[in-house]
Amino acid sequence: MTTGTPEERLAAAGFTLPKSPAPLGAYVPALVNGHHVYTSGQLPLVDGALPLTGKVGAEVTEEQAKWLARQCALNALSAIASVAGDLSAVKRVVKVVGFVASDPRFTGQPGVVNGASELFGTAFGDAGIHVRSAVGVAALPLDAPVEVEVVVELHTPMAV
Repeated sequence: MTTGTPEERLAAAGFTLPKSPAPLGAYVPALVNGHHVYTSGQLPLVDGALPLTGKVGAEVTEEQAKWLARQCALNALSAIASVAGDLSAVKRVVKVVGFVASDPRFTGQPGVVNGASELFGTAFGDAGIHVRSAVGVAALPLDAPVEVEVVVELHTPMAV
């Protein structure tokens, strides 16, 4: 059994939930629909800026990209908390989709997106186990190497 709140488990592992990044366009970072919260694609922004840019397998290493995927996941959790109240409202992580801006020869997208998946395990234990896609793409907004979107289920449905 996992003890403590998701925020406490993240803090114990050395992670701080950031302020939810502002949208870069005409959308919202997260939306509640009944029992579920859907996030928009989250970039690995740190204090409003990308720590690295470029393609994974060229300008960005797989390990750097995995760290960036973890940052995307932290931003997604922040967006979820902004509409759900806090992360204790989350019953389970349902689905994660990771996009990796990849050099044409790079095929390690699943390893990169593990950065996000492992963070959800840290926060939620077994409830962090989810279905997932890890997709290589030609380019992402702002030349970000990674983008992650998430669907979580809430314990109690919220008004839409």
